Amino acid sequence: MKKDLKEQFEALVREEKGTIYSICLMFAPDRAQADDLAQETLVNLWLGLPKFRGDSSSHTWVYRVTLNTCISYERKKKRQPLDRADGIDVTLPDESSDSGENARRLHQRIQSLERFDRAIILLWLEGLPYDEIGDIVGITPNAVGVRLVRIREKLKKMNN
Repeated sequence: MKKDLKEQFEALVREEKGTIYSICLMFAPDRAQADDLAQETLVNLWLGLPKFRGDSSSHTWVYRVTLNTCISYERKKKRQPLDRADGIDVTLPDESSDSGENARRLHQRIQSLERFDRAIILLWLEGLPYDEIGDIVGITPNAVGVRLVRIREKLKKMNN
């Protein structure tokens, strides 16, 4: 049984590692913290795997666990005093190009959104359909559409 669980976990990580890391990166102030969040997510996935009943797809479950891990991190961070590293600009690879600069600005804008809005926009950017986004965050597909319109408007206003 333990070997089956280990194999199941390894397959899940192989399939979802990019998704896990990209979500963690959007919630973290830098790559080192994203790495820590990804590791914490993996621990949470391992601990939760025996309890996963399959009511949703494994992809949806991984999103939920990753988002919950990142949101819990943010809650803890807000309770701690600011350290000197806060406020350091995050640099993404290939920032010298126009697309790299645009990606950096979008990343900063998304990070300034509230947690719930950030989760929704990240899922949408991943190309998930509204019904799956709704399953992950616990709202209806129609509510997802409404939230996305409002989030995109917020992001546009940040551009000005």
